[in-house]
Formats: sequence, C-alpha cells, structure tokens
Amino acid sequence: MTITITAFESSPDGGKGLARDMRIRWALEEVGLPYEIRLLSFRAMKEPAHLARHPFGQIPTYEEDGLTLFESGAILFHIAQHHAGLLPDDADARARAITWLFAALNTVEPPIVELEQAPYAEGDRPWHKERLPLMRDRVRTRLDQLSSHLGDGEWLDGAAFSAGDLMMVLVLRRLEGSGLLEEYPDLSAYVARGEARPAYQRAYADQLAVFKAAAD
Repeated sequence: MTITITAFESSPDGGKGLARDMRIRWALEEVGLPYEIRLLSFRAMKEPAHLARHPFGQIPTYEEDGLTLFESGAILFHIAQHHAGLLPDDADARARAITWLFAALNTVEPPIVELEQAPYAEGDRPWHKERLPLMRDRVRTRLDQLSSHLGDGEWLDGAAFSAGDLMMVLVLRRLEGSGLLEEYPDLSAYVARGEARPAYQRAYADQLAVFKAAAD
C-alpha cells in the first residue's frame, strides 16, 4: 500500500518548511512509513483532478489503499491512530495528546495566521498599522498561556513527544521572523527540540530539496 501526499511544486514559503505538507512528511518519518509525493502547481490545485481529492483546492492530501483524506490535522490524526509512535498507549495520555493536536490548530494557530496574512490582505489599508499591535498582542496572549503550561517540561504532556507536539512545533514555527517567539525562551527551546528530531530533519531536507529543484 503506497502512501501518496500532495505538495507544492514550488512552495511559497521559500523552502522554510512552513507549508502544511511538512506536517505530514514529519509524521510519516516519525512512524517510519515510506511515501511518495505528487507535486502540484497552483493551477493544477484548482483543476478537477485535485479538487476530487481536496474540495477546497489546497494541500496536503493523503491517499492510501483507496482512502483519500484532506486537512493536515485530520491526516496527522489518522496516521497517529493507525501507527505507533505519535500517540501514547495509556488512554488518558492519548486523549491529552489528541487535545493538544486540536489546541494547536484551533486555539494557537488562528491568531498566528491572522498576523502572518495581514500584510497581504490589508497592508494597504489605512487602519492596518493600528491593528498590527492588537494582532501581535493576541498572539502573545496565547504564547503566555502556552509558556505557562509548558514550564520546565520537555514536551506538552511531560517526557513523551506526541502528535500534539508535532503540530504545535510547526504552528509556532510560523512566527519566525516576527520576533514574537524569541520573547519566550522556553517556547523557542521547545521548537528547537522538535527541529532537532531526526524525523523532522529528514522531512525538512526532503521538502527543501523540492524547493531547490524548482528554483533551479
């Protein structure tokens, strides 16, 4: 059963590993599953063949043995449920890891994405500069809360890395260049621990290789 995921033919993130296929690449590397990549142009993402896989014309998608999934959180959850390495065996710890997966997507990521996208969506509006400090403070509120929870812990639920950490690390990486993450040494160190994992390094190298090939 070959796993195929879709990714940008030429990623808009400039090879920084921020595109959402990185979440699936990393997960598959953590559980030791081989996979193939279907690279798509922006035009191909809006054509019927891809819309049949992802009704919103985005990436990533996941195909395996007749099953097609979209949405990075749902794909990560599926991988973690069916393959050892991303969810604890203990039922309570497993439930907490799933909670953190959803928290990364639903609570922490939205204000980060709003801040990230604002210059493109409203940068030419006269009120953008006034709104910017408010958006940054919304992000800080979530980082304050996350930092308070993490404390001196290695991962979100103690010593065991989980799917929740994988998603949270990649969500926090979207703050690179904003200066906000650097205000929280504990969270910066947390992200660095994620980036140091061999599975992350393999996934990042593979995504970067695609970007470099497209640039050439």
